[in-house]
Amino acid sequence: MLTGTHADMEQIEQTGRLDEWCQDNLDWLRKTYGADNVVSAVLHMDEETPHIHATIVPIVQTERKKQKKEQTVKKRYRTKAPAPRLCADEVMNRANLIRYQDTYAEQMAAYGLQRGIKGSEAQHISTHEYYRSLIAQGEDLQANITQLLEEQEKARLVIAEAEQAKKDLARIKAEAKTEELKNSATKTATSVLNGVNSLLGGNKVSRLEKENAQLHREVEDLNEQIERLHADIQKMKDNHARELNRTNEQHQHEVSNLKRILDKAYRWFPSFKHFLNMERECLQCGFSEEQTDKLIHGHAIKYSGWLHSNEYRRNALANNVSAQVIRDEKRNLFLHINQMPIMQWFREQFGFGQELKRGIRI
Repeated sequence: MLTGTHADMEQIEQTGRLDEWCQDNLDWLRKTYGADNVVSAVLHMDEETPHIHATIVPIVQTERKKQKKEQTVKKRYRTKAPAPRLCADEVMNRANLIRYQDTYAEQMAAYGLQRGIKGSEAQHISTHEYYRSLIAQGEDLQANITQLLEEQEKARLVIAEAEQAKKDLARIKAEAKTEELKNSATKTATSVLNGVNSLLGGNKVSRLEKENAQLHREVEDLNEQIERLHADIQKMKDNHARELNRTNEQHQHEVSNLKRILDKAYRWFPSFKHFLNMERECLQCGFSEEQTDKLIHGHAIKYSGWLHSNEYRRNALANNVSAQVIRDEKRNLFLHINQMPIMQWFREQFGFGQELKRGIRI
């Protein structure tokens, strides 16, 4: 496998030097292992970091190293001239592997790639562990997003309650101010009555005292209404909090049930996940839901319009092409355009990989 760090390969791809990088990799493979020994070189763009998988045949022409037992036997025949032979031990020994990394670093220096640390004891995780870690991270992110959305909704409700409480408080303050004005008027009236009583006598004073008592009763009624309003507001807050907790518990229960059902579906129907992945791929390419449904059921459809490639991040114009989802003997699903895999169809539409096809089987 020939590649660099994710940052370096991303820089090469963004600067448009990926084809040049591929050609230099082919030159290094031919110089290092011999042009006839290079069987294939395939550029992979479907993973996070672009990389090339190369296949070579370990053919050497050096003289075969003799074992100790053979060295003790007396020579009886003339030594034969070295002939081509298969020997992976000579091609992939420790010294050659170190030399390969050195020469490859020299070839890739023009792209800013540097050799790894000699004698490094770094341990690489397996592909299975890597994808399992990605899935776990995705689940954690989804859980965090769900929690943030719930907290955002709670915050919105709290803000709405605070705004309503603010309005109620303003109204209560206005009513209280009215009561203070009434009390002040009552006190003023009492003072006036005292003065009038001395001037006019007891009849009018008595009537004013009754009116004053009526005003006091009205003020008491208003105070009771204010207390009932505060109690109603507190009751509404308590009911809302209980309803919110009940809704959250019900939502978590529904999510748990849905996850349990999906887990059972994946175990009982192994092809279910393949169908979901194929549905997502068809929709991402540009097919409608109705067209995707026909493709999932194995029907061939005619399509004209734009098709999107996630690998090349580009759109290709399809003019009356035939699209169909084909299942192989292992029950894997593949989307075909004009009876060829869609990735191959995109390569032909974009004109990529023409240099790699010359002299190399892809």
